[in-house]
Amino acid sequence: MSDVTTIEADVPERYAEAVSIRLRRALEEDVVGRIWRKDGTLWAPEGTPEVTNRLGWLDIADREREQLDTYKAFADGLRAEGYRDAVVLGMGGSSLAPEVFRQSFGKLDPGLTLHVLDSTHPHQVREVLNSIDLDRALMIVSSKSGGTIEPMSMFKAFSARQGDGSHFAAVTDPGSGLEALAGEHGFRQVFHGDPDIGGRYSALSPFGLVPAVAAGIDIGAVLDSAIGAAEECRVEGGGNAGLWLGCALGELARQGRNKLTFVADAPFTSYGIWAEQLFAESTGKLGTGILPIADEPLLAPEAYGEDRVFVHIAAGDADNAAKLAALKDAGNPVITIHAVGLADLGRIFYLSEFAVAVAGWALEINPFDQPNVQEAKDNTNRVLKDGSGEIDNGALRELTGGLEPPAYFAIMGYLPYSAETEAAIARLREALIERYHVATTWGYGPRFLHSTGQFHKGGPKTGRFLQLIDEPAEDLEIPGEPYTFATLIRAQADGDLQTLRNHGLPAVRISVGDIDAIKEQL
Repeated sequence: MSDVTTIEADVPERYAEAVSIRLRRALEEDVVGRIWRKDGTLWAPEGTPEVTNRLGWLDIADREREQLDTYKAFADGLRAEGYRDAVVLGMGGSSLAPEVFRQSFGKLDPGLTLHVLDSTHPHQVREVLNSIDLDRALMIVSSKSGGTIEPMSMFKAFSARQGDGSHFAAVTDPGSGLEALAGEHGFRQVFHGDPDIGGRYSALSPFGLVPAVAAGIDIGAVLDSAIGAAEECRVEGGGNAGLWLGCALGELARQGRNKLTFVADAPFTSYGIWAEQLFAESTGKLGTGILPIADEPLLAPEAYGEDRVFVHIAAGDADNAAKLAALKDAGNPVITIHAVGLADLGRIFYLSEFAVAVAGWALEINPFDQPNVQEAKDNTNRVLKDGSGEIDNGALRELTGGLEPPAYFAIMGYLPYSAETEAAIARLREALIERYHVATTWGYGPRFLHSTGQFHKGGPKTGRFLQLIDEPAEDLEIPGEPYTFATLIRAQADGDLQTLRNHGLPAVRISVGDIDAIKEQL
């Protein structure tokens, strides 16, 4: 057992000494002190972009605590005017924390019903448009840069149907194009993000908090739990859970245990979709990284290779605990983070962020840049402009030949969200794990492009990639643009497939009919 009080760690003896050495080195190199002094040379040479100007998350909870009256007035005004729904129009760091808040807390009275739209599939956009009364809804347009193609396309679709700007709010960095757009359209309110916080570290900033407060969540309690975690992460010796966790995950990855598998008990079951972006985009670069695995079926020990680390967000699920105990007994590293009440989500967010910063030091990479994300965006824009040309779909056998750990199998669905799809994907993932013993990932496109997409292109060249597409039964116009939502999502799929292949990675496309039928071709 670790002597760190807020987590329990069972690390096999063959790795324990390496983790202990890494921790001693962290203390000798003053990692904690250098993080809090914002010493960017911990991760990269002096003057490297996206290092020292990406550390605003360290004290953001304290600063946001001072804004609680502003948030309360905002939420009170919405309720007084009879608003019923709030819709986040965002992507990646602007949508994932709100989605975790939405799923974890559920519908609260008297809060608004929160929806998160982070898809460009025409079916998904239309479903949200048709499911709410736009005269009693607030649309939260959320984008750090203010020019990301997905939220801007969503805004155009919603504003064409709801022309009253008071039904919109913006969350964006100061001086962005979105701030100017909000002024032009008379948005109800603009909330400024901190330019010194990257999107994936923004859960405890307005990007996460504005949707949460609209939904009636007690963000004061969430921030207080994060502040407690920050105080713990200032400790320079034993007892710093964030330091220990970062050292352990970084060193275990160096030892070949780089498939970080999240098992989260209810009500925190959606934690993994947020943690995916944090870990994948922060560490998956320069041929290394920690691959996060979320929502994968939890199986018996013999189904897994020797490349796993299991992290359990524990809130009392006895079945998960029993399965993880068996995995621990079989020699897998198992780390347990105990969650006490919904407000503890703030502590879990903060602990994760600090651990990733430390893991970046252990892996000798900059955890705050995302050098390969822009490549897929550029390819999408090129396809929108020039077309994609002929694309060879490839054959599934290209992906399964010789498939074994430490390879991983990534399933990427440019599809509308549905419980039926997710159940079928879970069955497919289970079959892959049992047959080939490899880690599997699943993501909806284009959302995962802002998440595991960085790891796909920048991490170890061990991925096999299966892209699933469909033919939307009904398209949806994007007002003011020469392309539609169906055109946009297909361009994103085409651009991603071409980017993967340009990196020499095996990538196959299947037009989805029956996902379960894919299992028969493995």
